Amino acid sequence: MNRRNYQKELEQLLKELPADQPAPTLFLHSCCAPCSSYVLEYLSGYFRITVFYYNPNIYPESEYHARAEEQKRFVRTLPCRYPVKYTEGAYLPDDFYHCVKGMEQIPEGGVRCFACYRLRLTETARLAKEQGFDYFASTLSISPLKNAEKLNEIGEQLADLYQVRWLPNDFKKKNGFKRSTELSKEYGMYRQDYCGCVFSRKERHPD
Repeated sequence: MNRRNYQKELEQLLKELPADQPAPTLFLHSCCAPCSSYVLEYLSGYFRITVFYYNPNIYPESEYHARAEEQKRFVRTLPCRYPVKYTEGAYLPDDFYHCVKGMEQIPEGGVRCFACYRLRLTETARLAKEQGFDYFASTLSISPLKNAEKLNEIGEQLADLYQVRWLPNDFKKKNGFKRSTELSKEYGMYRQDYCGCVFSRKERHPD
């Protein structure tokens, strides 16, 4: 069975966007400014994007707010064909701990992470539908440590559930991750050294 190439699917979709109509809207979940950097540079020429910073998984609270402020700063400063907006979800860490209950000892990259993907993408899809966006997506696939196949699988399931289109993606492809690191340096971004949750922090800093 051949694995799908989500980057090629995205490229084909972008080619098929009607040039004689207003740019479609995209509700884009983002975990942090560095991960959003290349994605916004790439997609803001095709979509009217609203960045949705929704990450109840992030620990500690000071880290959450540091990332939120950096995300807002980047949205303000990045030159784009279509202006990018910013909105923020509620920071309710208990929602994250509830969704991963019983999975605390599972290593990073496994089913605990998949549950976290689903938590954040569900809220993204729900609001995208509620607010009338044409598409929804997440910047998470920019990371080499994130499972793009699982992210797209969850995104497509939620697209069917909420009846709003999922934008297929694997943003790490075509040197996307490399470009994100270049943009991080160019804009002097705060770039964290762990995914975000208390479990990933402990794996990175065991002492």
